[in-house]
Amino acid sequence: MNLANKLTMLRIFLVPIFLIFMAVKDIPYGREVATAIFIIASLTDKLDGYIARSRNQITNFGKFMDPLADKLLVTAALVSLVELHIVPSWVAMIIIAREFAVSGLRTIAASEGKVIAASWWGKIKTVIQIVAIITALLNLSYVHPILNVLTNILMTAAVIITIISGVDYFVKNKDSIRVDK
Repeated sequence: MNLANKLTMLRIFLVPIFLIFMAVKDIPYGREVATAIFIIASLTDKLDGYIARSRNQITNFGKFMDPLADKLLVTAALVSLVELHIVPSWVAMIIIAREFAVSGLRTIAASEGKVIAASWWGKIKTVIQIVAIITALLNLSYVHPILNVLTNILMTAAVIITIISGVDYFVKNKDSIRVDK
């Protein structure tokens, strides 16, 4: 269990804590704490990848758990934001459905001994989603018309990039899902 993998596990550990602060209304500054937790957890994603690559400590555990940790964090935030009527449910469904679809594609490819690495579109998608979610979380605590407009623009961009990146994964890996195999 190297440092990069410990950071990935920390991100997973932070998800239920984030959810507690989002869900329990009576916690003073709960939404602000949730936002800080989300930001910290998001930063660990960048940090664990950097550490793993720079120390040549890329592991199968990390390849599997890192994307899972990202999906858990983003899904938890989106579901919370839908519950609070900040994000429309269709936005969350498109983003979450793409994550399931790409995970399924990766599982099929893995059963054939192939590894589907994160694409450029996938990385951009993650960044846009995280920035959009942070903006939406900030909008909970500091309601402002500019934050509201910015949240809507970023969520729309997140949906568009999510769709593009999902299509990109399936087009580039169509051999993994051929029906005539």
